[in-house]
Amino acid sequence: MRASDTERERIAERLRDAVAEGRLTMEEFEERLDATYKARTHGELEPIVSDLPVTGDAPASPAGAPTGSPQRWSDRIGGVATSKLAIAVWGGFGRKGRWTVPRSFNAFAVMGGGELDLREAHFEDREVVIRCWAIMGGIDVIVPPELNVEVNGVGLMGGFGEEGGGEEGAPDPSAPRVRILGLALMGGVGVRRKRTKADRLRLKAERDHLRHRGGRLDKGDDNRQLG
Repeated sequence: MRASDTERERIAERLRDAVAEGRLTMEEFEERLDATYKARTHGELEPIVSDLPVTGDAPASPAGAPTGSPQRWSDRIGGVATSKLAIAVWGGFGRKGRWTVPRSFNAFAVMGGGELDLREAHFEDREVVIRCWAIMGGIDVIVPPELNVEVNGVGLMGGFGEEGGGEEGAPDPSAPRVRILGLALMGGVGVRRKRTKADRLRLKAERDHLRHRGGRLDKGDDNRQLG
């Protein structure tokens, strides 16, 4: 049976989850994603993810129900917070990967630095508050472009705000809302919008697929006109 675009997108989402979990290398991810968009039948799709576990509520077969948007925000809201506090004094801290952000998180950097990466994070609630205090130090907050973020901090002889030059993307109404508050004294707190490498590869593959599909449609139109 011929595979649909929806089924190919579902397989691509499972591959994205697998690379985020460390089950696939970036090279394996790119190779399988390319094979996914080239697949024409269910028989060609199934072997691509046969060695990967089914995550969340996703169906085992590519012919099952759609899994939703690539971010699947509903699957990332809820659960027990894994960390509520981060402190760096003459040193550094980092929170990244699949950690769960609490309703209220506090980060302190005193003559040190820290990084809070929310791109693959889960969230205890739909609305969370992150308070950042940087004194002669810096805190870098990295968020996906689709996350709803409100930055409202104070910079004294320093800077507190969202940095320009990040990757574009419209906030998703279904995504959590993150309020980033606090103080930067002779230091800085910066918020950057940036996609993961896996997301950039997925979006590139989707654009290439759409261009390829558009080219085939144009050729089909030309053939019909000639006929």
